[in-house]
Amino acid sequence: MTDLTQPHDRLFKALMSHPETAGALLHEYLPVEISELLASLPPQLVDGSFVDEELRGYFSDRMFVATMLSGKPLHIYVLIEHKSYPDRKVGWQALRGTFAFLDQKTRENKDWTLLPAIVQMIFYHGEQEWHVPHEFITLVDANPILHPWLMNVRFVTVNLGNIEDAQIARHARLRAGLLALKYGTRDAKAQHDALETIVVALAEAPELLFPIVIYLLTTFPELDRESVRGIVVRVSPQEETEMMSQFAREIVEQNKQIWWKEGRQEGRQEGIQIGEYKGRQEGIQIGEYKGRQEGASALLMRQLKRRFGSLPEWADERIRTADAATLENWGDRVLTSQSLEDVFRE
Repeated sequence: MTDLTQPHDRLFKALMSHPETAGALLHEYLPVEISELLASLPPQLVDGSFVDEELRGYFSDRMFVATMLSGKPLHIYVLIEHKSYPDRKVGWQALRGTFAFLDQKTRENKDWTLLPAIVQMIFYHGEQEWHVPHEFITLVDANPILHPWLMNVRFVTVNLGNIEDAQIARHARLRAGLLALKYGTRDAKAQHDALETIVVALAEAPELLFPIVIYLLTTFPELDRESVRGIVVRVSPQEETEMMSQFAREIVEQNKQIWWKEGRQEGRQEGIQIGEYKGRQEGIQIGEYKGRQEGASALLMRQLKRRFGSLPEWADERIRTADAATLENWGDRVLTSQSLEDVFRE
């Protein structure tokens, strides 16, 4: 089942797993003097994270390789800070991630002669104002006379809170994802006021319906079942039953929120019944549901066809013979997999 303990990390990585969206991020947010050097080819994602494991609740990262007009590669290390306040040491975290990548590359190729060029971007979506300098040298205790002889790096910094909603991105997927991230750390009133703007943006990128609604459910504490249903109906009405049952399993089984407080939802496709729960904390009971396998299978096939086009016979066969838990696991992989084969890997 999906890990909901780091919702910012999950949404950011789902968003950046698409080369076209990542390319839009780089072209729209890199300084003009850098973006003008980039070719129109989408950047390639480098596997792995370079943030220390103990800090992954506070930072997410992605390393991309873009192609310049000259044909040479340019690496862009994107670090997003999930704290509600700006960490003045974030430049150090970006540098550590860059060094970790360089260390990996030099170990893989001990005959290297030149290191790859890496531009570092820092995204911040916390509520407090950003006031951190854009240079690493500000973290060094040294007389300014020494600065020319000391290591220094300039960071491209983006504070989503300072960007007007209408100007946050031109690319539809990027706009929907960044709007959700922008308000994921805000107070309840700001989230309530921004919800309509997020839904309008999501309607232009319906393939992000599942990850964004899951993100809203885990960061917008006042979002209830009927609000979620309204979002689904506006964005993808044909998937209402399947999506609502999927959200129920994700949220209720992770014990994250009291979403269904009482009553039951019955559906022929998903066959879920949620009854009253006599527990101390949640007040939720998940009853037996029929048709779980059929519902999960139909949802997965729809997601795969939307992402990869028509499905080969071997994929249909694997879906028909899989159990519900396996189907749901494959569904979690759809947005982050680069190919159809990746979805079904063992």
